[in-house]
Amino acid sequence: MAGRFVPRPTRTTVRGGHVAVPAGVPRQAAVPGRVRTWVPDGPLDLGLVLGPLRRGPGDPTFRATPDGSVWRACRTPLGPGTLRVSARGGEVRGEAWGPGAEWLLEQLPELLGAADEPSAFAPRHRLLALTRHLRPGLRLTRTGLVLESLIPSVLEQKVTTAEAYAAWRVLVRKYGEPAPGPVPGRMYVMPAPRTWALIPSWEWHRANVDNKRASTILRAVRVAARLEEAVRMPPAAAQQRLELVSGIGPWTSAETVQRSHGAPDAVTVGDLHLPGIVGWALAGDRHADDAVMLRLLEPYAGQRHRAARLILLSGRVPPRRAPRMPKGDIGRL
Repeated sequence: MAGRFVPRPTRTTVRGGHVAVPAGVPRQAAVPGRVRTWVPDGPLDLGLVLGPLRRGPGDPTFRATPDGSVWRACRTPLGPGTLRVSARGGEVRGEAWGPGAEWLLEQLPELLGAADEPSAFAPRHRLLALTRHLRPGLRLTRTGLVLESLIPSVLEQKVTTAEAYAAWRVLVRKYGEPAPGPVPGRMYVMPAPRTWALIPSWEWHRANVDNKRASTILRAVRVAARLEEAVRMPPAAAQQRLELVSGIGPWTSAETVQRSHGAPDAVTVGDLHLPGIVGWALAGDRHADDAVMLRLLEPYAGQRHRAARLILLSGRVPPRRAPRMPKGDIGRL
């Protein structure tokens, strides 16, 4: 839709309606960032906690380096920021750069699951008890950022994860801004809401994003401030607010609040694979639908998302009986 009504050239646009991406914060190769240390009250596995925030191996907003550190480039309420998290000897060290550095360090404990309560989960199945024993460092992250999780979740609607990850990668690299600080490789902060709104329709097409998903994102960024307010709501109320935007349903809202709120009970319904995986793991039923999945997860009411997460981590999935869904590329049309 942005391509149908191309805005007049301004400071944020150039001829043809293309968005002029700001230069962003210059690299700070030798400038130390702000530092905060935090000691968790139990085991903590950075990979398990922060893994759901990574949108594919080439995510330009996320890096995991060989030294065990995790890097995130975020658009915070105070502006762009980069966070490096590392764990040594039971202590977590966070270092941040950019205008959003202070906000990122303030949110560091919640990002790493300080608000989560793993002890509230009581396994009723041997598989879940064993997986929890083998993965004691699992906590549910809470980013405190809604759009950061909402937009890539919309991109994942009704397509393969490879297609969604590629679209996210293309759009963030082209319209985002370089992450502040001495980041490893090329990292980018996702575009601001106004920048998302100014992406021309043909650029969505080139990124292999159909009009339905692109229009949903455009409707969401127009009310970005109201959606970000949902982070202060309980997860169920936040989902209701997100679903007021046409094109955002229970699947997308659950995928969002799982990350933005650390919601332990926000089970994903409407997924192509999850019901069969849960059904196979708990009842040997590879053909389970959403209704069967929810019935099997009833004993874990209040912790259904954690139960589903443990099932996925267990590796017990039904054997594949059909080829993978073929990838589409509308950009070639």
